[in-house]
Amino acid sequence: MIAPPDRTPLPREFFDRPVQDVAPDLLGRILVRTTPDGPIAVRLTEVEAYDGPNDPGSHAYRGRTPRNDVMFGPPGHVYVYFTYGMWFCMNLVCGPEGRASAVLLRAGEVIEGAELARKRRLSARNDKELAKGPARLATALGVDRSLDGTDACAVGDTPLRMLTGTPIASDQVLSGPRTGVAGEGGVHPWRYWVANDPTVSPYRAHTPRRRRS
Repeated sequence: MIAPPDRTPLPREFFDRPVQDVAPDLLGRILVRTTPDGPIAVRLTEVEAYDGPNDPGSHAYRGRTPRNDVMFGPPGHVYVYFTYGMWFCMNLVCGPEGRASAVLLRAGEVIEGAELARKRRLSARNDKELAKGPARLATALGVDRSLDGTDACAVGDTPLRMLTGTPIASDQVLSGPRTGVAGEGGVHPWRYWVANDPTVSPYRAHTPRRRRS
């Protein structure tokens, strides 16, 4: 059986580009999470770009660590991090191997497997909120650090895969400051989202937060 055009896998070459090119081009693409209970598919509606050594807001700004190692490549792999002692967030690695950059997946529309996502997101008031925010998206898909380093371009069985989907027309893509990023990194307009899409998360400027003890 031949897959429909929107369900063909994105090739690695898609991610082997500057992060500012990849990020807006991910809108409308489909992320599929394969689970023992069945697949969950999300159409991406909001992302943020992080440009490694050129970006004070990036986890890789000060160099390579065990935490951010996956960000250094190869492209098309998944970088998962734990934040505020509570949540996981997922990114897709971009650019040439050895130079850290990645796109944070901030929000999306669950288009398949909503019943599975609802079981993980019991606090969601409706299906538009299932993946409305980076931690909610990761929770809805059952993503944690065990998936750090997963190849989203792999052929064959893989727990996470990026599909072609339907790219968003450029006049429907908006950009602005990234959510919750402090300092010099907070001024970059590197957040991209689909205009008027109800699954896009609200913008929030950075406010200092205490870690839970």
